[in-house]
Amino acid sequence: MSFLLLVYNEIFYKPLLNGLVFLTTILPLHDLGLAIILLTVIIKIATFPLTHSMMKTQKAMKLIEPEIKKIYAATKNKEEQARALTEIYKQHGINPLSGFSALLIQFPLLLALFQVFKNDIFSNQQYLYSFIKISESTNTVFLGLISLGSPNSAVSFLAAISQYLQMKLAVSTTPSSAGTGAAEAQKVMIYVLPVMILMIGFSMPAAVSLYWTAMNVFAIIHEAVVRRKAKKAGAAS
Repeated sequence: MSFLLLVYNEIFYKPLLNGLVFLTTILPLHDLGLAIILLTVIIKIATFPLTHSMMKTQKAMKLIEPEIKKIYAATKNKEEQARALTEIYKQHGINPLSGFSALLIQFPLLLALFQVFKNDIFSNQQYLYSFIKISESTNTVFLGLISLGSPNSAVSFLAAISQYLQMKLAVSTTPSSAGTGAAEAQKVMIYVLPVMILMIGFSMPAAVSLYWTAMNVFAIIHEAVVRRKAKKAGAAS
């Protein structure tokens, strides 16, 4: 366990913490809130290929959903269903596990980001590289309005609302052919996850809610762009 913790700290937590401190020192007014948003965007851009691949898989699965439903209707034998599904995935060049793989790879990164924004950067200076220094003029009041070191209801609601919109878009592009139970679970999560984020926001520093909002906004924009391109491609064909 200690080895895994060491790997987590060296590969994820420390680089992200140092990146946040560095961005804070070079941004106007040394605004920590702007640094959080910028770091979140940088990370989302860096992981864009993984996220984009996952979204493409979801959309491809949505397109072949009628064929999948036919398989489930034609036979109740699990082995036959599995063989037929594998054949369809092969024909359409779909790897149904790619989405899970992308999430698995991004999880420690998201966890590290959450931890970086949850903790007070001034109390974590032991994790800073020798060439990174925290500016004494670091501004922890975002845009002069929101203290990032304490909970803020407005930012918490923004995080919850953006999470709802992001989940709504994600579920609408996820195949429902996995079964009624899975579809219902997805619909429940549209409402449950935003409420969870809201509750977390009420008990965590506003920096966490700001990070979550920035992440969701980026995901919503990404989804909108992908949908528009898909719509244009469909119209052209």
